[in-house]
Amino acid sequence: MDLRVVKNTKTKGNAISTDEQLVDAARSGDQKAFAELVRKYEARVAATVIGMLGNCSEADDVGQETFIRFYKALDSYRGDSSLATYLTRIAINLSLNELKRRKRRFSLFSRSATDDLPDVPDTKNGALPYEDRELVRWGLRKLQPEFRAVLVLRLLDGYSTEETAQILRVPLGTVLSRLARAQMKLRDILKPFYGDESCETT
Repeated sequence: MDLRVVKNTKTKGNAISTDEQLVDAARSGDQKAFAELVRKYEARVAATVIGMLGNCSEADDVGQETFIRFYKALDSYRGDSSLATYLTRIAINLSLNELKRRKRRFSLFSRSATDDLPDVPDTKNGALPYEDRELVRWGLRKLQPEFRAVLVLRLLDGYSTEETAQILRVPLGTVLSRLARAQMKLRDILKPFYGDESCETT
């Protein structure tokens, strides 16, 4: 999945390493500095978007749009949260918008949102290890968006519950409640593959 929206080249001369320096340089029109930011965070954005939407053309579009939105907002970005958190918030919001569009499209043709889910991944040898992210992503896509978002942020992206609340801009208690319910739902979905093994995050 290629989320690069500008040519990926390294800056020359004095090394620019911190996000703050790169953002300042990008604000001044340094395309190489912005390319470095894309290079630095494209994998994280891709993981978030694919976790929400699956590995599809829409995920590519949302990934690119995440960085386009960030580029347009460079002047207003103040660094109140880390750049990783800021980009993840954009990616999550755009993914949720895409899920809403999918739901509307499906409703026009009297289809269920679950019709867009892929076939169950081929396990062949029985239960796969829990680290098999492809199977986990398949299970995540069967969850409602609000439950999917908290698990993507915690399970795939590794954010703390506090950071998840900050990204989603909801109270911590809401995140904890959604996380508990999402874990139960995902456990039920994946039970045929893992038996009674737990899918909990802490």
